[in-house]
This record gives sequence, structure tokens and C-alpha cells, in this order.
Amino acid sequence: MLGPFAVDTYIPAFPSIAADLGASTLQMQQTFSVYLFAFAFMFLFHGALSDSFGRKPVIMGGLIIFLIATIGCAISTTIGQLLFWRVLQGLSVGAGMVVGRAMVRDLYADIEAQRIMSMTTLWFGIAPAVAPIIGGYLYSGLGWHAIFWFMAAFTICLIVISAKVLHETLPIEKRHAFKPGPLLEGYRQVGASAPMILLSLAAGFNFNGFFLYILSSPVYLPQQLGLGPTEYAWLFAPGIGGIMTGAFISGRVAGKWSLEKTVRAGYMIMFAAAATNLIYLSLFKPSIPFAIIPIGFYALGSALAYPSISLMVMNLFPARRGMAASLSGFVTGMVNVLVAGVVSPALSHSAIWLAVGAAGLMFVGWSCWFGYRRLVTRRR
Repeated sequence: MLGPFAVDTYIPAFPSIAADLGASTLQMQQTFSVYLFAFAFMFLFHGALSDSFGRKPVIMGGLIIFLIATIGCAISTTIGQLLFWRVLQGLSVGAGMVVGRAMVRDLYADIEAQRIMSMTTLWFGIAPAVAPIIGGYLYSGLGWHAIFWFMAAFTICLIVISAKVLHETLPIEKRHAFKPGPLLEGYRQVGASAPMILLSLAAGFNFNGFFLYILSSPVYLPQQLGLGPTEYAWLFAPGIGGIMTGAFISGRVAGKWSLEKTVRAGYMIMFAAAATNLIYLSLFKPSIPFAIIPIGFYALGSALAYPSISLMVMNLFPARRGMAASLSGFVTGMVNVLVAGVVSPALSHSAIWLAVGAAGLMFVGWSCWFGYRRLVTRRR
């Protein structure tokens, strides 16, 4: 949940942070971009480190570094300082997401793993739903620094709970030696897998059809929908409600539907939502709630497909689940960087172009999924 908190909580305070630090709109957008790039880059290593040293030490180390970086954000006095600490946040925050997925697969077989992965996605969905609401009220009442102090306090709670409750799931005898040769060979084997890359790209582009709106919210919500800092729930609540509903459905159909059927159902919902969004904005001026409802349904479809795609990736490499989760996260993370650094700044000022962008991202995701299915069919 730290990842969404680090992205969404400070969004309502963008104008105030920019004014206090003397930053431009582009520089504030870069606080997204540098964070997401560092987040994606470090995805390459979280899983591999956990395959060698165990799951819990990597998670605990990531939490401690994230705490230091978050305090640094809170006391920043220049945009350069804020960008530096955002990079450190990005380098550390992904440990729980990557290693957590590997831990689920360590403990559970296919059907139960899908149920647990879906439950994890459901809980993950709570963070971006409440983060901008909390951030908006903290900013309105205490100023933007309070947002980062809140994240620091939340991280301290996670450190204490994880130290006491979290158990190691990778026995010593199943760990890989942390040596450059075997490590590079593992990266070569996993990274050269076309099915892994296609699945990871599908997951990344699917999610970014929704994430585009999150990234664009500092411009889209006030300029296109006339919403203030404490009204961001109009976008986040339906969107994250969709994620939680999709994750819940994925868990309920585990064992009844195949992984492939679950993904197909997710794409059907995403297609319908993206088409509805385009038709509405082609005919009408965007307004609440009609401009938001299709986004919520799109998020539902994306979340329905995501747990199954994640399991497919790790099933490709049962002996290197941590590394598979790492490389998959890196690929999807680079899609996040592309959308944050290029797509969102280019489209955020227009409701119809945002809808076109979201539909385009979804179509690219579906194309990757289609390519994966064709590849698997030929190999059979």
C-alpha cells in the first residue's frame, strides 16, 4: 500500500508545494516521473535479492529506507531536494509489492494463490482510494508537510507490525547464491522470455488505462470537472471501488474459471468501459458523475485480469519467482514512467484526449495479451 500512498496522497497539495518550493508545473510532474523510474528500476533487484537473502529482510530493509526518504521529503526546502528524496522513495517502496507476490506463490498452489493474490489486490486498492482524501484534508488543515509526516508515521507502524508478524517463506535450502554469474544467467533466462515480457506489458498497459487519470488528476479534476483539493474522492473512490470489486470477483471465480477465461472477462469489461467513455465525451461536456463512472468500470476489468496475469508470469519460472516478479514489475513500471512522463502531460488538459489515451493504452495491452496467446498456442 505504500506505493499508492507515495503517489496519491500529495496530489491535492501540488499547487502549494510548487509555490513553497518555487517549482513549475513541469517540475512537479517530474516528482512523479523520477519516483516511478526509480520504482521501476529497483524492481529489477528486489526479487533477486529476496531469492538470495530471504523475503523478510528485503521487505524490512525497503521499509526502513522508505521511512528515511519520506522524512527527507517532509523537510525539503527546494524542488531539487524533493526530487532526490522522491528517487529514494521509489528505490525502496517496491520491495513489499514484488516480494509479497513471491511470498504468496511460495505458500499457495494455483487456485488458492489466485484467491490470495486477489485478496492482496483488494487490500492494495484501499490505499489509492483513501490516500488523496487523507492528503486533501491534511493539506487543508495542516499544510503539505503534514502529508509526508503522515506517510512516515504509517511506515513506522508497518515496520513494527512486519517485524513482529511477518514470517519468512523461503527456506534457506531453496535460496540462490548471490553471485554475479548465476544472477546474470537468471536475468538472461527470465528477461529473454517473450511470454513473460508480453504478459508484463499487458498488465502494465491495462493498469495505465486507469492510472492515466490518477496521474492527470491535478490538472483534469480542477480544470475539467471543477473539483477542489478535498473533492478528489469523486475520481478515486469509484476507481478504487472498481479495483476492489474486480479483485473480489477474481477471488470468487478462482478454481471455477481458468486464468485465461478470467483475463478475457477483464478485457471485455475494459473494452466496454473505454468505448462508453469515448462515446460520452464525444457527445457531452464532462460532468460529475457521468465522466467518472466508466473509469470505475474500467478499473474493475483491469483488476479482474491482473491477479491471473501475475500468476501466469510466476508460473513460467517456478524456481525463480522473485526474479520473475522483479523483471515483470520492471517492465510494467517502465510503462508507468512512459505514461507519467509523456502521455499524461500531453493529454491531461483535455477530457476527450484523456479518454482516447486510456482506450489506446488498453488496446496496446490487449494486443500484448493476444500476442502471448498466439505464442503459447504455437508452442503447444
